[in-house]
Amino acid sequence: MPQRTLFLLLGASFLLVAALLIWQNQAGLYTQDVIINGTAVPPVPRLDSDLVSRGKDLYMLKCAACHGTGLEGAPNWKVRLSDGNFPAPPHDDSGHTWHHPDFLLIQIMKDGGASLYEGAMPSFEETLSDADMHAILEFLKSHWNRESREYQWWITNIYPTTIPGP
Repeated sequence: MPQRTLFLLLGASFLLVAALLIWQNQAGLYTQDVIINGTAVPPVPRLDSDLVSRGKDLYMLKCAACHGTGLEGAPNWKVRLSDGNFPAPPHDDSGHTWHHPDFLLIQIMKDGGASLYEGAMPSFEETLSDADMHAILEFLKSHWNRESREYQWWITNIYPTTIPGP
């Protein structure tokens, strides 16, 4: 085999492997466990594009008025309002949504903000099904960077149904 052909094959192979790794990273196909503070959980799952799309529609209908169409939250969301409540937080990486496990985020949607933190968010238990809430959560996750998604997946696996009390 001529040397030029060998170099072309090696170069093409390198480009193919590089493209595959980039696609795998962008597609969310994580292949290694997420390890935080020495605790490992299974790889972060891929987002379901149908759920993300459905979640976006539901978010725009039920959540965007307070949390913003770009998930940016209310201005000064960390400063209490005159009624003592906090404004709607952002749901992108600049907020704290990704700090919480799935079960807690779903519970907040069901019960509203006042039951779990000092917020005026209404309960959606009567107007959104569990499947609707999971779709909204999938949409939110689609706006988080890799580190935020990994942390949120880790905390969801560590606390799948409840956070131990004191």
